[in-house]
Amino acid sequence: MLIAFYKPYDVLSQFTQEHPSHRTLAEFGFPPRVYPIGRLDRDSEGLLLLSDEARWTDRLLNPRRGHPRSYQAQVEGEVTDEALRRLSRGGVDLKDFRTLPCGATRLEIEPAHPPRHPPVRFRKSVPTSWIELTLTEGKNRQVRRMTAAVGFPTLRLIRVRIGGLALTDLKLDPGQWRELSGAEVQQMLHDD
Repeated sequence: MLIAFYKPYDVLSQFTQEHPSHRTLAEFGFPPRVYPIGRLDRDSEGLLLLSDEARWTDRLLNPRRGHPRSYQAQVEGEVTDEALRRLSRGGVDLKDFRTLPCGATRLEIEPAHPPRHPPVRFRKSVPTSWIELTLTEGKNRQVRRMTAAVGFPTLRLIRVRIGGLALTDLKLDPGQWRELSGAEVQQMLHDD
């Protein structure tokens, strides 16, 4: 079984509640014995897969397989062409490791994501912009660290695609989940 979940903001990608004020996956009524494949940090939103089959973890997360994951990030400031080049060309040095090159593009039109609760802090004097990054690796808070390293801190982060499976195609609202069909699993395993 493979489940797609639209993880909302402020939810941990785990079932165990370590702190009484933290929301976890336990509150969303998943079938027994499923676990998340990968993670989205508490501040991130978007597509999270869960399964009761261990084989999916290696198939989707092992960097040697190069399985892409795409994120849309609202960043502080007007992102520059130079920042996008630095993200995509040779990777970014994050002190403890150097990222692999990734796809990095500016989104000219703000994506139509559901509002976040609470909303991102708005400041009149500081513009924001949206970028999309496609990575084949996934270290702790990597996208946030990458955008900050090139001078554009992330304000909002949403995983929008895993392989060929797009969050918009699933028609899920934040907090909703459903089991993937065989065709959707095949779509996810193949890049568009």
